[in-house]
Amino acid sequence: MSFTLHQGSAPLIVSIPHAGVEIPAEFAGRFRSDWLARRDADWHMPALYGFAKTLGASMICARVSRSVIDLNRDPAGGSLYPGQATTGLCPTETFDGAPLYVGDGPDEAETARRVARYFWPYHQALGAEIARVKARHGFAVLYDAHSIRSRIPRLFAGELPQFNIGTHDGRACPPGMAARVAGICAASGFSFVLNGRFKGGWITRHYGQPEARVYALQMELAMRGYMDEPEEPTPGNWPSALKNPAPVGAILQQILGDLVHEPH
Repeated sequence: MSFTLHQGSAPLIVSIPHAGVEIPAEFAGRFRSDWLARRDADWHMPALYGFAKTLGASMICARVSRSVIDLNRDPAGGSLYPGQATTGLCPTETFDGAPLYVGDGPDEAETARRVARYFWPYHQALGAEIARVKARHGFAVLYDAHSIRSRIPRLFAGELPQFNIGTHDGRACPPGMAARVAGICAASGFSFVLNGRFKGGWITRHYGQPEARVYALQMELAMRGYMDEPEEPTPGNWPSALKNPAPVGAILQQILGDLVHEPH
């Protein structure tokens, strides 16, 4: 199975599509190194959000590396941020622009196979879980959990705020839901932004349908809030360990504790 699914009792679903670090055997020798193919993972996220299960939240976590298939990209190949540097459905380079493959990356036929084998099973399970939760509670809240290094000049200027909230510019959830999450972040004293560089990926944009009482929000954390970030990641220093307790942990608990209630 290319993902794990925990079914909870609350109206909240936590999706972690970039947690995966597995490189399936069929890709042996394709990448310049397995470490490079794992480097841009959203490290430690299942552990950081482990408390969500005690709130009754469902949780779906990818196991396969995003270098194989990015579960938060348009399966048709469209860019989420036209005109800006980003990585695609089957990335051929790292966040910093280093090539991932020995030789050529996947062609159109191989991309289609990866979409069928890894992309759609995750989304079929996520869609079914949203439907199950909504049938039980009358609504569903989808929290798409992400993280990224605080400084990646190729993708954004300067240092990223600690909390980056994305709601597809207000299309994926009601204003009050975003305002409450932003208020918790503001009260924490950490930096935050709403619909800044990261406005929500394909998951937030695809599933967020407030008119149908399915509400979606993406949280992109700067990794410094829960792990040490070396100036230059290398196989010897990356990934670093999860800080225990993580400085942002209590704030995340407040946020998810708020999201188990239907937004207005």
